[in-house]
Amino acid sequence: MNAPVPKPWVMAIAPYVPGRATTDSGKPAAKLSSNENPFGTPQAARDAYAAAATELERYPDAGAVALRGALGAHYGVEPERIVYGTGSDEVLHLAAGAFAGVGDEIIYVRYGFAVYDIAARRVGATPVVAPDRDYATDVDAILACVTEKTKLVFLANPNNPTGTYTAREEIARLHAALPKSVLLVLDQAYTEYLEPGDDDGGLELARTQPNVLVTRTFSKIFGLASERVGWGYAHPDIIAAMHRIRAPFAFSIGAGRAAIAALGDKDFVEHSRAHNAQWRQWFADEIAGMGNKGVRAVPSKANFQLVLFEGEVTGEQAYKQLMEDGYIVRWLPGQGLPHGLRITIGTEEEIKGVAASLRRLLGA
Repeated sequence: MNAPVPKPWVMAIAPYVPGRATTDSGKPAAKLSSNENPFGTPQAARDAYAAAATELERYPDAGAVALRGALGAHYGVEPERIVYGTGSDEVLHLAAGAFAGVGDEIIYVRYGFAVYDIAARRVGATPVVAPDRDYATDVDAILACVTEKTKLVFLANPNNPTGTYTAREEIARLHAALPKSVLLVLDQAYTEYLEPGDDDGGLELARTQPNVLVTRTFSKIFGLASERVGWGYAHPDIIAAMHRIRAPFAFSIGAGRAAIAALGDKDFVEHSRAHNAQWRQWFADEIAGMGNKGVRAVPSKANFQLVLFEGEVTGEQAYKQLMEDGYIVRWLPGQGLPHGLRITIGTEEEIKGVAASLRRLLGA
């Protein structure tokens, strides 16, 4: 029987698997699997979203003029050099769709964000995985993978799911060594969790160089994960190409207004960042104290901690025990990390509970 046949590169995609929201038993649990903000959403953003309910019959502004203007003022970038999308995920897909295709190659780092592989395969490009350096980005390994077929390099900073960070000097070195024909995509979904001195220089590179795209999201520190608001900043020619293939109405009127309001709540953002820094370090210290039981924490600058189980207790065992104890975390066998759990830094009570659960399991 004849029937439509999907493209082989589409069928080669392993579908994205989101963090679980429910336990095996269905009993309530703390969700620490999707790197959401434990403090929710700024009240001003909630109010702006609710007020937009009077305009449900209207299409949102296809140019997102107000949001791009607010982003420009907040980050000191030119609004006309901003593209928006349904989360930063769509912006990543737009980059691949505009600049790569069948016969091309897209590089990303081993243990990189799962969407990079999907974005490459979706357009028929070949994903090329650069070796890591103890779970962190190895610039020389990336450069060794570059060929005449390379069109994009995806690099998250901080990286997801490892939380590792690539310093400004290394980002500059990577860019300087890449051919000008290769688009360097710096995925900065977690950048607001960095200390001010940790700026990797991505926005400045995107401002001054024709082959750098920076992507960001409102899903993390701004607490708007459900509204899927993302954006990118690059040279006007890069942005113009991406605009040609983006959806005209990526998110609702309410989502756009909530994002603008969230940008203005500096106290909420700083409180979220400071809490995360304090309890991420506390949790990393707790894991270090269990090191003789075969666990270690990969150094993280994001709002999560990757914990590796390299002893008698496996990652799967720890995942199941934490779920039984009321904590849903992210087990990562599909990303080559069957021995790893990515654990969102939740509230003080939640992260202390996770540590206590692991101590009991490990006998530490």
